[in-house]
Amino acid sequence: MSHFKCITQQVKNLKPSNNLLLKVYRNSNGKSRMQNFNFNKNVCGPMVLDGLIHIKDNLDKTLGFRRSCREGICGSCAMNINGKNGLACLTPLEPKMSIYPLPHMPIIKDLIPDMKNFYKQYSEIKPWLHTSKTGEIEHIQTIEERRKLDGMYECILCACCSTSCPSYWWNSDQYLGPAVLMQAYRWIQDSRDEITKERMEFVDDAMKLYRCKTIMNCTNTCPKGLNPGKAIGELKKKIEINLH
Repeated sequence: MSHFKCITQQVKNLKPSNNLLLKVYRNSNGKSRMQNFNFNKNVCGPMVLDGLIHIKDNLDKTLGFRRSCREGICGSCAMNINGKNGLACLTPLEPKMSIYPLPHMPIIKDLIPDMKNFYKQYSEIKPWLHTSKTGEIEHIQTIEERRKLDGMYECILCACCSTSCPSYWWNSDQYLGPAVLMQAYRWIQDSRDEITKERMEFVDDAMKLYRCKTIMNCTNTCPKGLNPGKAIGELKKKIEINLH
């Protein structure tokens, strides 16, 4: 075997390192820093959330983060991983990773953002069915009417999209943001709802809706593969047709 072939074979036989380096944002008492955690990937599951759970259970019990379902359904473990918002339970571990909380939100501790404003805005759009039907009367929808909700009802309110939006970063006190606006449109599109005009009038505002500049960061980062940017565009068109 030639020297070149010998070296090539040695390279092929090398196994990738099992060592992981997670650089995790820490913030307590108003002081922030990055903390490095080194461990072998074989001691935990394959996802970032598994790594964080291993750190909390075995390396630093003071680490703060949210988690619940571990199945990409609850949205609790949303954070910024290697520069992109996503769910820790759906993001595979890599040899080197930087983990931050969702950007441009107040921090309670470490990877735990304060979501009060986000949920307040969500409650303002009245995210429930408004109907005069009572008792056991069935709310009938055609297949076509039901299909209009596809791509919106699946939203898990993780806030990955809203916290990736520059307009929301600078105007979150007034701009509702991609997640809430998509949910507003979800109820406006619901054929069973009886306050459609009121819902459109509520969001028809220069700050609540029209601060959206169609940057599309929201769609790019959605961990569920939804398209908030498109929903907001359709919402604008519907309001233009029906109110203006």
